[in-house]
Amino acid sequence: MTQPLAGIRIADFSHVMAGPYASHLLSLMGAEVIKIEPPHGDSFRNYGADQSLEGLSPAFIAANAGKKSIALDLKKPEDLDTARAIIARCDVLIENFRPGVITRLGLGYDAVKALRPDIVYCSVSGYGQDGPQRDWPAIDNIVQATSGMMMLSGEEGDPPVRVGFPLVDTLTGQTAAFAILSALIRRMQGGGSSYIDVSMFEASLSFMTSAVTPFLVTGQAMSRMGNTGYSGLPTASLFTARDGRQISLGVVQPGQFAALARYVGREDWLDNPLFATPEARRAHFDAMKAELAAVIAERDAADWEAGMSAAGIPCGMVRRVDEAQSLARPDAVIALELPGRGGSSGAVKVPGVGFRLTPGEYGTITPPRLDGDRQAILDWLSAD
Repeated sequence: MTQPLAGIRIADFSHVMAGPYASHLLSLMGAEVIKIEPPHGDSFRNYGADQSLEGLSPAFIAANAGKKSIALDLKKPEDLDTARAIIARCDVLIENFRPGVITRLGLGYDAVKALRPDIVYCSVSGYGQDGPQRDWPAIDNIVQATSGMMMLSGEEGDPPVRVGFPLVDTLTGQTAAFAILSALIRRMQGGGSSYIDVSMFEASLSFMTSAVTPFLVTGQAMSRMGNTGYSGLPTASLFTARDGRQISLGVVQPGQFAALARYVGREDWLDNPLFATPEARRAHFDAMKAELAAVIAERDAADWEAGMSAAGIPCGMVRRVDEAQSLARPDAVIALELPGRGGSSGAVKVPGVGFRLTPGEYGTITPPRLDGDRQAILDWLSAD
């Protein structure tokens, strides 16, 4: 057994991204996930304009590969009974209905505990299960707005800037997966069942700790710094190379600045009172950045990246997502087989969990067709 969650079974009633991404991460670590979908399926199955994959959109595959699917109408008594039978054989339940909905359907925490006394029950919602905003509808870009995230990117005075992918969804899913793992460990230690209330809003605040904590400590909101790093130093910013490509530097430590000055042949910076210390470089931000920009413009971006990185100077060339894949180690992505497309193993891939666990391995996984595992699940229920 090389997968750490082998033997753990999850009843996943969630849809779209945040909840499914939580169970997806747990699935990649070996958990068996049974995805309980409404008769029409998870709305992410046909997300986007390209319908050629027939219910297996890239957005759906990104959070559901490797799961099993059964379609149930929870308002029908016979389907609700099937859902209860599944839950009774599971270690974890995940749901992301609007607060109160799953309880009205008869599958709230107390009802589920009667079926499985040691259940780990995780609810994911926009603003939590209680509080004045509990009934507010929320999706990724809404919480990016209400959490302050949109006012962290860009320069002071710029309009709000949305992070360019559904960051709140994935960070919330990761938070939920972390919480579920914590509750499973607690159960192994004799703690019994747990109820987990994951809020997209609160998960975002936790994720933004480097911006939120300075306000909580000082009462002053952090300034927007555009493409300059958290340090506020001009040597941790974006520069344009000779070929028009851009590089990002992260020179924040005194030793790094000394290495940079030597590497570009500007040892005079080390003795210049305008640039010699971090405080001086902040005070003379524009002057330092202008001198460094002139140097960076003398060579191509790839040359700077390779040379500076070899010299221990933090430097990375700005890439598009498609270009960035060349930097990933082979096991950072996982091969997929798409059902009904000729078993194209290796032709389609998804990212892994983001870390390497030794020993550990991934198998080839397949995203489920809607209700594609119904008979196998019903046979399993009747056999127990």
